[in-house]
Amino acid sequence: MSVELSHHDTVHGSPILILHGLFGSRRNWGAIAKQLSTQHRVISVDLRNHGLSPWIDGMAYCDMAQDVAALIERLELGPCTMIGHSMGGKTAMMLALSRPELIRRLVVVDIAPVERETGFSTYIDAMAEVPLCACESRSDVEEHLIDAVPDKMVRTFLTQNLMRDDQGFRWRINLSALSDGMDEIADFIEPTPCPSFQGPTLFIAGATSDYIQPHHMADITRLFPKANVTHIEGAGHWLHAEAPEAFLKEVTAFLNQIIKKNNPP
Repeated sequence: MSVELSHHDTVHGSPILILHGLFGSRRNWGAIAKQLSTQHRVISVDLRNHGLSPWIDGMAYCDMAQDVAALIERLELGPCTMIGHSMGGKTAMMLALSRPELIRRLVVVDIAPVERETGFSTYIDAMAEVPLCACESRSDVEEHLIDAVPDKMVRTFLTQNLMRDDQGFRWRINLSALSDGMDEIADFIEPTPCPSFQGPTLFIAGATSDYIQPHHMADITRLFPKANVTHIEGAGHWLHAEAPEAFLKEVTAFLNQIIKKNNPP
């Protein structure tokens, strides 16, 4: 069963959908979306169990792809450009393989179409154990996460999922569903049958990240025969936040190249 995803739509231009990664939300992509919206209609999406989208059991990529397909059809976007990071990248790849008529071109950010152990269950357990009712600030929450999440940048990223109301802090993400669905998030089960996606595809990897490795190229080229792979020097897994200018340069060059091919002089 698909869910109606929360999203932000800039309305005008050729459509680009942005899908965030695990523990993320459309807000994490605000700066990138703003830059792209000068020339494109940008739809930033909260995937299920994240951001302002509904909470529901199940994190299988076939289901998340159906959520996005329903959004594309509801907004009558037609074939569109899809940008997906990590978990969002796997969702985008699943949609491109299962519903290729909905995707004009694809940008996959630092993830390969393979199973990968995430190691993020420790983060979920730590977040679930934080005594939010006793925390008066985000710093208090971060303090409780230090042992399980020693990286300051990652702790700050995780605490972006905090909301505060009259009852105090609460998590914006569905920790229980993510915990139960971690095996599904780590996996990538190809649709059956699984034709390759014939549209233009760009994989952007962080040079210091190991999420896209040389031995993944066989699966990438089998499923996405028109794919190119590029690396952003000095950037890790969250390359769009670590090196936004370099990331935008790669995405813009890819989009402009396709436009020139479709509109020769």
